[in-house]
Amino acid sequence: MKRAMIDASQFELTEKVVTIKRVSKTVKGGRNMRFTALVVVGDSNGHVGVGLGKATEIPEAIRKGKEDAAKNLVSVALDENLSISHDYIGQYGSASVLLKKSPDGTGIIAGGPARTVCELAGIKNIRTKSLGSNNKQNVVLATLEGLSQLKVPEEVAARRGKDVADFKY
Repeated sequence: MKRAMIDASQFELTEKVVTIKRVSKTVKGGRNMRFTALVVVGDSNGHVGVGLGKATEIPEAIRKGKEDAAKNLVSVALDENLSISHDYIGQYGSASVLLKKSPDGTGIIAGGPARTVCELAGIKNIRTKSLGSNNKQNVVLATLEGLSQLKVPEEVAARRGKDVADFKY
């Protein structure tokens, strides 16, 4: 997944923890417990990122996840309705997320992990459907991959050497 990196210091980021997992490693003296936190950060204005933090304490794992998410911010192409510019299927591993453009007033129709990413990206009208795996981490990453691949009509028109009016929506 190749993403353009964005400097997080210029945005006021809010964070949401999607999931916290307790993982254990069996060693000679017993079990070592650690925690993994999947954190999504965004500025509700077209920028969102996902990070994974691992530590022996939950608050430390969340902090590390937030820092990782701020390093992996992507831009999302939004239209005038605060929806996406076109339909797209984001894929990561065996998880796929269908992202559908929606008219004004629809709201966010999405499952838990995809909803969190869409809310923090600043999307107000979207329909999503999680296809394939329902692993929260892969669904979040598939949603982020789909949102990062979206293009605005002006960008597509410039690439094709056409006018925006030539495209049907």
